[in-house]
Amino acid sequence: MKLNLFEKFDWSQLGTTILTRVIQLVLISLLFYFLNFFGQKLINKGMDHYANLEQTSNNRSYTLKSLLKNILRYTLMIFYIYTVLSLFGIPVGTLVASAGIVSLAIGLGAQGFVNDVVTGFFILFEQQFQVEDYVQIGDITGTVSAVGIRTTQIRSFDGTLHFIPNRNITIVSNFSRGQRQQVINLRLDPETDLKKLEAVLTPINQAVFKETKDLLVEPQLLGANLLANGDLVYQIQITASQGMDIPMQRLLLGKYLPALKAAGINLPQSLLNLQ
Repeated sequence: MKLNLFEKFDWSQLGTTILTRVIQLVLISLLFYFLNFFGQKLINKGMDHYANLEQTSNNRSYTLKSLLKNILRYTLMIFYIYTVLSLFGIPVGTLVASAGIVSLAIGLGAQGFVNDVVTGFFILFEQQFQVEDYVQIGDITGTVSAVGIRTTQIRSFDGTLHFIPNRNITIVSNFSRGQRQQVINLRLDPETDLKKLEAVLTPINQAVFKETKDLLVEPQLLGANLLANGDLVYQIQITASQGMDIPMQRLLLGKYLPALKAAGINLPQSLLNLQ
């Protein structure tokens, strides 16, 4: 009896059904492949045009490309899986409804990821910071190493690399935008001859200003001042180009200290206080 049922089974119909499904699957796969291919090309051309038009940095343009490509890829993947399951008669709607608890868990887990992506997207479009900018984010200060879709990488001066989820970035202090005025505080002995001190510092400021383009104006001697902690200091104000304030401080201090020592001007220990 079982043999008769086996013999009566319509194998030709089964073969036709399998062949039809295979052809449909191949056509659907090709369709989504070309949608992804041309979508990637469109994003590349659009972002290249935007970068040339807005004169954005290579890092920002690359990150925006990566973000848009990932959105396109994930969107197409979701629709592709849904189409394939529907092709084979799998009730996708019923499966989704029956997996409500799992979907809720996945949704809660993905909420942070979505927040990271959205926040990163706005950080890039608003140009809050870019690679090589010197910034402070929360309690972390350092140079931006990378701006990603989910995280931002900050490298501190001690070499530590911090990975900050974009959703945790609320307030950004960017020290690399525009001109920055810095004040160098040299601690003074109350008996220091200020005129002699200024006679040593002035030619150094003039020489360094002529030697480098990173000082926008000649360093200004502000004079003696008393800080809140009680320290008596002599203040020099510098105005440096974007991102060059700290290197200019180091350059000037490297010239100040030997010259002051050679002139016989003794400064107290822990003499430096940079603001």
